[in-house]
Amino acid sequence: MSDNDPSHDGERGPARAVAVQPEPDSAEAAQVRPSEAQNGPARLKSLAGSVRSWLARPEARQTLLKAGFLAALLVVGGLLVWLLTSLLAAATMQSANRPGAAAAPSAAPPAASPRPSLPLASVSPLDFRVGDCFKDFDPEASKSTIVACTSGHSAQLVAVTHYADSDAYPGREALKTRARETCQTAALTEKSNVYNLTYRLAYPSTASWAKGDRRVDCYVTASGNIIKASLLP
Repeated sequence: MSDNDPSHDGERGPARAVAVQPEPDSAEAAQVRPSEAQNGPARLKSLAGSVRSWLARPEARQTLLKAGFLAALLVVGGLLVWLLTSLLAAATMQSANRPGAAAAPSAAPPAASPRPSLPLASVSPLDFRVGDCFKDFDPEASKSTIVACTSGHSAQLVAVTHYADSDAYPGREALKTRARETCQTAALTEKSNVYNLTYRLAYPSTASWAKGDRRVDCYVTASGNIIKASLLP
């Protein structure tokens, strides 16, 4: 206790005896009167009788039946809600696990862009279009001749991918990987089985990237000008 507690006087000394006078009728109040003790069981019996009497009434039975029916409806409703929720969750999981369900549809490769008139000589690689066919194709040349795909040619541009103008130079290996992936997007016709074809990749150098070159090209090539049809659908 703290010194501020009024029950503590701050001194230790001999205890003083204090006489406590009983209040009037305290002895009588401390005892349970026989009449009150006997009335307890009687009250319980009376209460039980009242309950039985109430239950015996038709309206009481109807009330209990209605309450039971309502409780049953609540239970059944809860079970239906749980079942519907479980079925919806299961359907969602199956849809998410289905191969290709969550993947965004891949962009279709650019369609071939036919030229208004052919042949075209001295065309820059940055002006090549998907579907162009080339006579005496040289991937290292700065200019090429585009011819009609029904005439003899040695290469065709079958797919192109573009980096964003704001992208940093990704490096030679990353560009080569991107070019291979670009070739995988090219869907060739059955006519390609007639020729012994090779994929050729073209992608920017550090110098051409600095000048704004962001395209990655995929060609199919053959030895000599022996291809005489477009190999794209």
